Amino acid sequence: MPTPAKGPRLGGGAAHERLMLANLSAALFEHKRITTTVTKAKRLKPYAERLVTFAKRGDLASRRRVLGLISNKGVVHELFTDIAQAVENRDGGYTRITKIGNRKGDNAPMAVIELVLEPVSAKQAVVAEATSAAKKDADKKDADKKDAAKAEAAPVAETEEAPEAEVVETEAAAAEEAPAAEEAAVESEKDAK
Repeated sequence: MPTPAKGPRLGGGAAHERLMLANLSAALFEHKRITTTVTKAKRLKPYAERLVTFAKRGDLASRRRVLGLISNKGVVHELFTDIAQAVENRDGGYTRITKIGNRKGDNAPMAVIELVLEPVSAKQAVVAEATSAAKKDADKKDADKKDAAKAEAAPVAETEEAPEAEVVETEAAAAEEAPAAEEAAVESEKDAK
């Protein structure tokens, strides 16, 4: 957990601050969004994000560690099932703080802290898609280079075979011409008789 700041804490001693952060985080996980002072929201953010990270691990040790901080089993269950699954693809930044102005009674600066449960932005999805497409294109180019190398090796083999093919073709043409020449000779002999 983050080390408590030196000096005055949120309304009392270190033990009181730990309990207050545990209760605020339990309320945040239960309601997905709470309104509090800016100072409490800034202290709550790393605390709550650390608990979400434990929930993403999902093992028994992590669950027991979170249960040591938050005593409400229903909230811990919701954290480990619903919230952890919603932020599964997110690498951090599970909470968002939005300042909303000052409180009417004592003019304290107020903020809304909420869980970011939306899927990763479309822009990041497009970047991931472009990266995968570039990788596929690079793999295709590598395959084309290999095919080109094989094709370069193949024409050498074809040129070696080409004289044999020409010889065979020449013999076939000569064989076709020979009967025609014999027929012409036979016809000319008939005409002469």
